[in-house]
Order: sequence, then C-alpha cells, then structure tokens
Amino acid sequence: MSAQAAATSQGIASLAQPWLLGAEQMGLPAAGEAIGLDRPVGTMVALEAAILDALPASAGQAALLDAGAGEACGLTLPRSPLDETDLALKRGFDLMVAALLVFLLAPLLVAVALLIRFTSEGPVLFRQTRGGLHGRPFEIYKFRTMTVQENGTAVVQARRGDPRVTPLGRFLRSSSLDELPQLFNVLKGDMSMIGPRPHAVDQERDFALRVADYALRHHVRPGITGWAQVCGYRGETRTEDALARRIALDLQYIERWSFWLDLWIMVRTCRAVLAPQNAY
Repeated sequence: MSAQAAATSQGIASLAQPWLLGAEQMGLPAAGEAIGLDRPVGTMVALEAAILDALPASAGQAALLDAGAGEACGLTLPRSPLDETDLALKRGFDLMVAALLVFLLAPLLVAVALLIRFTSEGPVLFRQTRGGLHGRPFEIYKFRTMTVQENGTAVVQARRGDPRVTPLGRFLRSSSLDELPQLFNVLKGDMSMIGPRPHAVDQERDFALRVADYALRHHVRPGITGWAQVCGYRGETRTEDALARRIALDLQYIERWSFWLDLWIMVRTCRAVLAPQNAY
C-alpha cells in the first residue's frame, strides 16, 4: 500500500477508482458516481473499508455509511469553493483583524488572566484538541471558566447551570470574553475569524456518524464565530434536528462565502455579544 500512502488529495479520485463499489455490492450508484452527495464543497464516493484505512489523512474526510455491514465506508473528496484569491483575501482579513484586536485588547486580556489566576485554582488557559482545516487536529485556547476536574478523556459539553462553571467563568462565558485567546489561534493559522466552530475530537467522531455531511465543514479553517452562531445555534445542541440544522448552516456559509458575508457575520456577532443568548 506504499503507493496509496503517498497519495495526495489531488490524486485521490484516480487512486480510489479501482476499489469503488458498485450498486451490485452496496445498493449504491455505479462505480465512479457520487452517492447522493454532490455539492460545491465535496463529492462522496464509496470505498472498501480496507482501502479507506490505507489512505493518508489528507486524502479526504471519511464517513461510515453502513455501520452494520462494517465494509461500507465513504470518502468525501475535497472541493473547496474558495479559490486562491478568496483564500488570500480571507487570510489577510484574519491577520489584520486578529492583530488589531490583540493590540487593542491587551490590557483586558491581562486583567482577565489575573482574575482567573487569583479567583480559582488551575491554569489561566483551557486547552483542548479540536478538529481543524482538512480534519487536522490543533490545540484551541480559551480562558478557563470551569473548576479543574479529572474526567479521563471524556468530553462533557457545558450545560445550563453546569456546577463546574466558576462565578467569574459564568460572566466570561455570557460575555464571550472566554473566547478571546482564540485570536492567537487565528494568528497561528489554526483558525479564522469567521468559520464553522471547531469541535472536540471525540465529538467530531460522534457528529460525523450522526450527520452525513459533517466532514464537509473541514474545507475551511474553523472560526471564532460563524454563520450558525449568529443564526442562534450557539452552545449546546440538545436535539438531532438542532445538530443537523447547525451543520447545514455551516455548509451554507462555505458554499456562499464572500468577503461581505464575513463582514456581516462580524457585525451580527458584535450585536450578539451585547445581547447574549445560549451562553452559559
């Protein structure tokens, strides 16, 4: 499998072709056809599980199509709707805004860090591995808003009235000040100012099984804020419908991206910070 291991996302279509499963094997379209998913941000094809496992992570985003059979897997072939000019414009905007905000908010960042340090035990920053561009993991930064607790490797999303949240943390979360350290994630290139919110790796695996299109979110950098958030889908997603709608809004943002849409989301985010909802 050395040839497959050296494959890139650009060559994945031809590499996968010999192992595409036809309708006679999976009840899906013939080899080479998309399986019900063909949109600006990607096309999913069927692959045998053994071949899928041999491909590099950069080849595409995998999703399980038939958990019972164990052999029916899908691979989403990346096709970003943003061209090189769009990507350069978006990255330039990110760097300019993030650098300006870090400069202007430096006294506030220091003040919040000192308050956290002297009001509760534990580190100032909360760090967690999350899924980024093309599914690559990165370490996200946030101001710590909870008491430090040992809970193995489990990821437990904060809920309304969560006893782990400190009094200061409750204010930081409701005002979104806990998100400010992510400006450094933007400067590092892990995140964008605007984009789908990144999820913890454990949650990503779960969400990918529950929402078929989930992997397509990884065609752009995750953002500090996004279209789904300004449309009211912030924080905990309590139902399957809410999760599906949130992912649909993320994909809608990617498909309809423009510089002016990013500016509009920034304006909507500022308004939402002044009148917060679903922040706890």
